[in-house]
Amino acid sequence: MKGEMRGAIEEKLANGLAAEIPVLTRREIRLPQIPGKAVAVVGMRRSGKTSFLWQCLSDLLKSGARRETLLYVNFEDDRLAGVDASVLSYLLEAYYRLYPGVRERETLTLFLDEIQLVMGWETFVRRILDSENVRVFLSGSSARMLSREVATSMRGRAVEVAVYPFSFREVLAHRGESPGKPWGLLPKGDRSGAEYAFVRYLNVGGFPEAQGLELRDHRLLMQSYVDVAVLRDLIERHAVSNPIALRWLQRHLLSAPAAPFSIQKFYDALRSQGLPVSKDTLHAYLSHFEDAFLLRTTSMLSASERQRMVNPRKAYPIDPGLIPLYERMGRGNVGQSLETAVLVELLRRGCEVHYLRTAGGHEVDFHAVDAMGRVILVQVCADVSDLSTFEREVRALVEAHQSHPKAQPVLIVHNPLPNAVEVPEFVEVKHAVQWFLEDPVVH
Repeated sequence: MKGEMRGAIEEKLANGLAAEIPVLTRREIRLPQIPGKAVAVVGMRRSGKTSFLWQCLSDLLKSGARRETLLYVNFEDDRLAGVDASVLSYLLEAYYRLYPGVRERETLTLFLDEIQLVMGWETFVRRILDSENVRVFLSGSSARMLSREVATSMRGRAVEVAVYPFSFREVLAHRGESPGKPWGLLPKGDRSGAEYAFVRYLNVGGFPEAQGLELRDHRLLMQSYVDVAVLRDLIERHAVSNPIALRWLQRHLLSAPAAPFSIQKFYDALRSQGLPVSKDTLHAYLSHFEDAFLLRTTSMLSASERQRMVNPRKAYPIDPGLIPLYERMGRGNVGQSLETAVLVELLRRGCEVHYLRTAGGHEVDFHAVDAMGRVILVQVCADVSDLSTFEREVRALVEAHQSHPKAQPVLIVHNPLPNAVEVPEFVEVKHAVQWFLEDPVVH
């Protein structure tokens, strides 16, 4: 190893041990407590993964760990371009030369950011998990650190923690606007303030850098996020052979959140436009979009894998702030933004989510099962003024509850219900702001 390279690594080591911990908005993300496993922090670019690594480091420091046993290293450095796992071995041995007592008596915690830039990092991490007294946190911004690839390369030695853009609660904390009380105890004025902030959240979304930007700048930022994710995490990473078809798919999925999507119908539409592409290729592209955390899809709830495959899926962007990019009419769709935000919140709370079609042919937006096995049926209704639409939404919940009696039906509404509207007692009605302000740890 060249002297210049050794010098760069030793500088990284010194800086990683001495760097001040940045003051950041606290993320409400549960960290799994599984000994012997690396923690792989995954998520879309610019969603806050590096900040979450610093939060984990800070929490360990507060719990009693010595700062000298907490080493953060970011490998995005031109001096380390093209390096392999030998730099990681040198880094570790250089650390133990400085602190030889730690190896025998304490646990060293490594926070390895942009680790995908080091070739062969997986073998190194697996080795030290087996041979050293270490904890390892990993993160990166390329497709090589996407959840599916981490699971494969680490061979079961890593647990994944997904970092999404800020939730509504986190946005309020970031802006210094947290209400400080449960919804039921808030004065009328504070409720109005929270409702205003929620409308803003549906338009702006939760990406940390997007908070407080002017409309034009916000749009430019969101477009840059999408462009970089598509270029680097899809086209370059997967050597996409038909970028035109990929871009068509991108626009189709992101311009119609919550709408049913069929690969077969999209395939037929492309062929009618003279764009030859196979259905297998379209399935692969859809998977790439999900791997890059650019969107999430829900399939129909069914015990039959074939039924899930043949029925349409519904696609949602990973953040409501991306929706205005594809709004052709120049006016936002509150219903799409609210339904997108609800899905992402359910995913944040660790739920497995499908949509549900009742025996009567009605649809419930989300059938969600949390980590404890509890089931909720969620219907999102942005506009309660249209009574016929509202009655149809409630009817779907009632029918779904008949076939899933142990599930809790929840109706999430954007505006308060009119006094004349009746809802069955077993249906829990939640104002959207109230539901989003609930403590996610409880759920």
